[in-house]
Amino acid sequence: MKLIDMHCDTLWKLIDLDQTGDLMDNHCSVNIPFMKQAGTKAQFFACFTHFDDYKNIGGYEKAYEHVLEMISYLKRQLEEYSDEIAFARSYAELRQNVEKNKISVVLTVEEGGILDGKMECLEKLYKEGVRLITILWNYNNCIGHPNSKDATCMWQGLTHFGREVVERMGELGMIIDVSHASDGTFRDVMEHAKGPVVASHSNCRELCNHPRNLTDEMIRELANCGGVAGLNFYGPFLGNPKESRINEMTAHILHMIRVGGSSFPAIGTDFDGFDGMEVQEIADASQMERLWDALKKAGLTERQLDKIWGENVERVLRRI
Repeated sequence: MKLIDMHCDTLWKLIDLDQTGDLMDNHCSVNIPFMKQAGTKAQFFACFTHFDDYKNIGGYEKAYEHVLEMISYLKRQLEEYSDEIAFARSYAELRQNVEKNKISVVLTVEEGGILDGKMECLEKLYKEGVRLITILWNYNNCIGHPNSKDATCMWQGLTHFGREVVERMGELGMIIDVSHASDGTFRDVMEHAKGPVVASHSNCRELCNHPRNLTDEMIRELANCGGVAGLNFYGPFLGNPKESRINEMTAHILHMIRVGGSSFPAIGTDFDGFDGMEVQEIADASQMERLWDALKKAGLTERQLDKIWGENVERVLRRI
């Protein structure tokens, strides 16, 4: 059990899109058999809500309620398949699950706007087991500003409430995720964070000039504070709008190592969060060995691969 994947949208796909199957048997890219085949130690499951679905029926308040429903669904799944998977709300629980040969589930939220300016919502999410929040998605929210091709928006940062959220997350023991954040929000997070900061599913802007990706300066800053970035498998963030190719994944990992060192790269597939790829060379979790083999062929050592596959993320988890 080596692999830790920092981001998938499987809950969203199961609950809001397919509405068939469960974590054991589904038409998604992540399920229990696939994770076992991949040698998964931990899978981060995102509770994602698309604001467009809620803006006319209660806005972020309704989106927050739906996140709580997603958490309840996941807890029922953990009870039903308790021999296979279990919550990991700390590094200690991750180790306990490994000893019991169980896959760990780390609960996350994607789109911090669901807090709707209410700090009590953050406290509730922590009590429910959430240990990472992707503070932005693709809209301005109560926390800050998202990535954008508009330079004016790209350099706007955290709100006053956003600064309070970032500081409180560090006090609680929650990971701040800057994937989807604007450059200005990234800057402000690095100034105000009191705990670990990661980019759970982001690539390198030097190789693919997309605002969702990290500049070399961001990579260095994250690496210097012990953070990581999870390699995103989505073609447009790798460099191809219609294809998700292993050679491009390999190039981004190698660039992360050149700029941030071997302790910086991780995996954040974004499985079940995208579609429309004409070519997807790693279509689901069961095929993760293909990337391992490609990275090894590219010259990475077993030690480097072990760090990328999970040890770098474990280091972050030890801090919460």
